[in-house]
Amino acid sequence: MSYREHTKVIKIGDRVIGGGNPVLIQSMTNTKTQDAKKTIEQILRLEEAGCEIIRCTVPDHEAAAALKEIKRGINIPLVADIHFDYRMAVEAIENGADKIRINPGNIGGKEKLSEVVRAARERDIPIRVGVNSGSLEKDLIEKYGGVTAEGIVESALDKVHMIEDLGYGNIVVSIKSSNVLMCVKAHEMIAPLCNYPLHVGITEAGTLRSGNIKSAAGLAMILYQGIGDTIRVSLTGDPVEEVISAKKILKTLGLRKGGIEIVSCPTCGRTEIDLIGLANEVEKMTAGYDLDIKVAVMGCVVNGPGEAREADIGIAGGKGVGLLIRGGEIIKKLPENELLSALKYELDHWNDFGNGTE
Repeated sequence: MSYREHTKVIKIGDRVIGGGNPVLIQSMTNTKTQDAKKTIEQILRLEEAGCEIIRCTVPDHEAAAALKEIKRGINIPLVADIHFDYRMAVEAIENGADKIRINPGNIGGKEKLSEVVRAARERDIPIRVGVNSGSLEKDLIEKYGGVTAEGIVESALDKVHMIEDLGYGNIVVSIKSSNVLMCVKAHEMIAPLCNYPLHVGITEAGTLRSGNIKSAAGLAMILYQGIGDTIRVSLTGDPVEEVISAKKILKTLGLRKGGIEIVSCPTCGRTEIDLIGLANEVEKMTAGYDLDIKVAVMGCVVNGPGEAREADIGIAGGKGVGLLIRGGEIIKKLPENELLSALKYELDHWNDFGNGTE
C-alpha cells in the first residue's frame, strides 16, 4: 500500500505535498539566519542543486526580521524552525514564512500555542509538528522503558491533537531518530494512523560518508513502503551534499526522474585503465546534464561490454584503450585518454542521435 497516495494535500508556498504528489527535497541552512545575505547565497546554491523547500532556524527577533529579506531573495518555499519561544513563530509567519516547524509541547502552553495557530490560520500556512527521539518526554520514556518507536509515535500524535483541538488541520508531521531501525518502525506505525503528509529523515545521521549510508538505508526502507511526502538527508557538512544525496535516493527508488544515472564496476585485478579516476571524472562531468539516461563506465573485457550495452551509453576499458558503446552497439575504439572527451561529445549531441539511435 502506498500511504502517500492518501495523505492530505498541503500547500507550502507554491509547492504542494501529499495526496500522491512527488516527494519533495528539503534541506536546512547552516548560516546565521540573521545574516540575510549569506543565507540567501547558500539557499541559491541549494536551489541550483535541486532543493525544493528550505528551512532556516529562527532563534531570536533579528533572525525573524531577516526572513523578509531572505524571502525576497530566493525562489523556493521558506520554512521557519522554531523552538521554545512562541513569539518567534508568530513573527516568522508575519515576515513571510511559508511554513513553520514547532514542537507544540515546548512552545509554552496551550495559550501560547493558540497564538501560533491563530497567526498560521490567518495566512493559511502549514504547521509542521516535529518530534525527535532525543527530545522525547520523560513520562513516555518511563511508560515504554526508554526511547522507543511507540513513544515517538504517541508523542507526535499527542502534538497533532493539540493543534487539531484548536481547530486547525493544516499540518505536516515529522518523527525522527538517529537510530535507523527505530525510525523505520516509527514511520511504519504512524503511517496508517495519520493522514497528514510526513516529512521523513534520519536525524543527526553523521558525516558525509556515514550519514549517507544511514540515510540511504533508512529512507529506502521507509519510502519503499509508500511512506513519506518530503525528505531531508541530514549530514554534517555542506547542505548542498544533502540535496545531491536526496536526489540520488529518490531516483534509485524510482520516485524521481531526470539526471544521469552512472553505473561503474568496482574494479579488480583485470582492470587495465585508470577506471577509478575515469569514473570520478565522468560523475563530475555528467552533473550538469539534464538527461534521463544511464551511463556505464566499465573497466575490463569480461563484464564491461555487456554492462555498457545495457546502458544508454557507455565506455568499456581494455589495456590502454576503450570501447564507446551507444544503444547497445559499439561505436568506436579509442585510446584511454580520449574516452572522456568522446563521451562528452556524445552527451552534448544526445538529442541529435535520437536518444541513442542514429
